[in-house]
Amino acid sequence: MNKGKFVYAQIAEFLPQRVFDTIVSKYDGNRYVKHFTCWNQLLVMVFGQLTNRDSLRDLIVAI
Repeated sequence: MNKGKFVYAQIAEFLPQRVFDTIVSKYDGNRYVKHFTCWNQLLVMVFGQLTNRDSLRDLIVAI
């Protein structure tokens, strides 16, 4: 039984979301976004790197 956080959640805590959000707002990254924000895309790409996915299609199948 898991009593703590998952490894991915622990790694995601190290990413400074406030700094990332200021950069996104500076360059207007979420301008035309309706649902899938830049922060969500970053988390998905980090997951793909950690699980050693070969392609975007492979990452989509894993998620």
